[in-house]
Amino acid sequence: MTWYLILIGLVCAERLAELVTARRHTAWSLARGGVEHGRGHYPAMVALHTALLAGCVVEPLLAGRPFVPALGWPALALALAAQGLRWWCIRTLGPRWNTRVLVVPGLPLVAGGPYRWLRHPNYVAVVVEGFALPLVHGAWLTALGFTVLNAVLLRVRIRCEDDALTGVSLPRAAPAAASGTVR
Repeated sequence: MTWYLILIGLVCAERLAELVTARRHTAWSLARGGVEHGRGHYPAMVALHTALLAGCVVEPLLAGRPFVPALGWPALALALAAQGLRWWCIRTLGPRWNTRVLVVPGLPLVAGGPYRWLRHPNYVAVVVEGFALPLVHGAWLTALGFTVLNAVLLRVRIRCEDDALTGVSLPRAAPAAASGTVR
């Protein structure tokens, strides 16, 4: 359990790094006339992601969930791959990446990096991580609960993001990148 707790601690540190990055990117966007969309769902997203990390710790401890190598190792590989995808998204979007939905008028949609193939790759990373991270140590209730609630929230978030980006011109055949991402 010690190694798993270290892993969750590292993910928490990564989340703090994301928040620092997002704050810097918010200032960049606002200085260029950026407009925030979807403020109403943001607190629910923060609560859900916080609950995910808490559940990853609490469920294995309280329910006595053991580490099952046949499940834990593949889940760890998926969680690490999700982190790689998330940071590829952040790097690709540069200062346009954010935990909020911020759109800077006049900027074209990003169509490089993972956005070349997926419309919302950061959300793919969130879905995979939200399912895999708890399963590293058998927290299947946390994985299930997060997955269900996240699906509901992502419907709202993606609709909000797509609506916010409607005014940005890019041929519809090409995948469009989000200016804000979940986190």
